[in-house]
Amino acid sequence: MEQRDFAVLVVGAGASGLGAAIRLSQAGVGDLAVLEKAGALGGTWRDNTYPGCACDVPSALYSYSFAPNPEWTRAFAGQAEIRAYLQDTAARFGVTEKIRYGVEVTRAQWNARESRWELETSQGPCTARILVAGTGPWHEPLIPDLPGLAGFPGEVFHSARWNHGYDLTGKRVAVIGTGASAVQFVPEIVPRVGRLHLFQRTAQWVLPKPDHPVAGAERFLLRRFPALQGALRAAEYGLMETLGFGFRHPWLLRQVQKIGLAHLRRSVRDPVLRKVLTPDYTLGCKRLLMSNTYYRALTESTVDVHPTAVRAVEGRRVLGADGTVAEVDAIIFGTGFHILDMPVSARVFDAEGRSLDDHWKGSPQAYAGTTVAGFPNLYLLLGPSLGTGHSSAFTIVEAQLRHTVAAVTRTLRSPGTSLSVRPEVQAAFNAEVQAALPGTVYQSGGCSSYYTDVNGRNSFSWPFSTGRLRSRVGEFREADYEITDCEITTS
Repeated sequence: MEQRDFAVLVVGAGASGLGAAIRLSQAGVGDLAVLEKAGALGGTWRDNTYPGCACDVPSALYSYSFAPNPEWTRAFAGQAEIRAYLQDTAARFGVTEKIRYGVEVTRAQWNARESRWELETSQGPCTARILVAGTGPWHEPLIPDLPGLAGFPGEVFHSARWNHGYDLTGKRVAVIGTGASAVQFVPEIVPRVGRLHLFQRTAQWVLPKPDHPVAGAERFLLRRFPALQGALRAAEYGLMETLGFGFRHPWLLRQVQKIGLAHLRRSVRDPVLRKVLTPDYTLGCKRLLMSNTYYRALTESTVDVHPTAVRAVEGRRVLGADGTVAEVDAIIFGTGFHILDMPVSARVFDAEGRSLDDHWKGSPQAYAGTTVAGFPNLYLLLGPSLGTGHSSAFTIVEAQLRHTVAAVTRTLRSPGTSLSVRPEVQAAFNAEVQAALPGTVYQSGGCSSYYTDVNGRNSFSWPFSTGRLRSRVGEFREADYEITDCEITTS
């Protein structure tokens, strides 16, 4: 961190932050740095190394459109391969040298007089005209505040902080949570543990995963004929959008549920266990899960499925809300992340010293999920109201980056310019989103999910098509912003 003042600072070197660095560099922004608190890039795909970790979006779609990868070895890539793709892409586009590792941003505040963001970091202060937050919502593990957990004498860790040094062989293990991570790692550890107690607060819809190895001949053709890669991406996008249509017309998803029920029947013969694993809400109301091995793993004689939440931990005993007691050597949390209470929102402040948390009061809001009234020259990637239940995060980020790059290049035309979205524009956008949500499965599916914030408002989901997201979010309209030109002081 020899340089202390920048035109643009990007926080986070995951998929969204790296995408921002690449696109801004391509637009001619040279005075740019990426601040990464860890010692390596990769974000979600650096942090999540649990057994079986893989993507649940097809590989050809889970990548930058401007950097297709013909070398995926599976239809749904695994964690190591995705992280390698991010590393290779960052190097290929020349942004690796822009990353400052070991620099954690602890506070960022807008200085209206200087028209600059003033940052406090673990490596000292720095400033920037423009701040791009690429920290994402799948970053900080969510661990329930269970009474007695601190006194548990065994091993405790979250799936996103997997302890590879702890040998699970023969151990009695409690898995708390049955979301996307648990559905992947449970089948991997069942053959090793002595006994596994799965605490399931809510049954999940789990569809069969159409995963398969990609043959060398197929990879050769994709490499030799790039148009085939584009066609594959377009086909996968079309299939996912067809599924997305059902998210906006829940009656169609009830037909898709038949696939899930058939998958459950084929995998679980025991009618009692099958009933425990059968959801009572519409598919898509919670995050859509896919696995060919999860249900079968739960039928093993060494697995107990407890259909209950956990109320406390007492010594080595995990206590279920229904009176279940399991004595274990280790507890593994598969309880997800701080999705709507992202840690970055407590660290970013406006000119008056009010944080994003202070503005949002538990319900995150932004214009196009990207800019926030009262926070000039700030851009949030994978921000509120942009989540889809079926498509790729790369699609969302690239739409935001079109918007962000246009706004940034407009700002950098003159030394003191700042852009702040007009409050009425932000309010109108969020009103439009909220008005459309009741007709979607996110609101009418009959479940409780992480899409809903502490105030009971869905601050996560995008209720329209991905095509509409790409055009609406990707469009930068100067009239939507208040443009301020201030005189910069020099010392």
